[in-house]
Amino acid sequence: MSDTRILVAEDETITRMDLREMLENLGYAVIGEASDGVAAVNLARTLKPDLVLMDIKMPGLDGIAAAEALAEEHATPVLLLTAYSDKEFIDRAVDAGVMGYLVKPFLEAQLKPAIEVALERWREKRQIEHDLAQTQETLETRKLVERAKGVLMDSQNLKEGEAFRRIQRLSMNSRKSMREVAEAILLAHEAGRSL
Repeated sequence: MSDTRILVAEDETITRMDLREMLENLGYAVIGEASDGVAAVNLARTLKPDLVLMDIKMPGLDGIAAAEALAEEHATPVLLLTAYSDKEFIDRAVDAGVMGYLVKPFLEAQLKPAIEVALERWREKRQIEHDLAQTQETLETRKLVERAKGVLMDSQNLKEGEAFRRIQRLSMNSRKSMREVAEAILLAHEAGRSL
């Protein structure tokens, strides 16, 4: 049995029931069902499923707009299940950030690969976002440390290596990150300059 938790959003009751049965036959846990886009977004926020399977044509808020709302919140990946294969729908789906697009009618055997690919793409996307955030943090820290080194070099007539070692030593002795030490040096320098 898979531990993948899925929310199904489909406005047609019979189709929703069939989809639930297919998913359960494949070993997935269906943790909720919605018959419109607004309910799908609200349930996804509350239940935090691993994946939302969503039809495009639904009352209130269509599946693409609902998928876009969830993508903006980084809430959960969406796999669209739809009878529409027009370029307009596909382009909107891509722009909305969906992780997959499966055209009805489809066989149960086609569902599992589509789900697994969508989940893997979501994991890759999240990893890239995480790596980017770490890279940005590292770059920002380097910039602050460089500025703090410059302040120490100017104000205490130190060479670059000495200034860097002083920041390192302060970091170790105070049990603060080099970024925090650099920020403190820059803040103290700014406060001294403004007096």
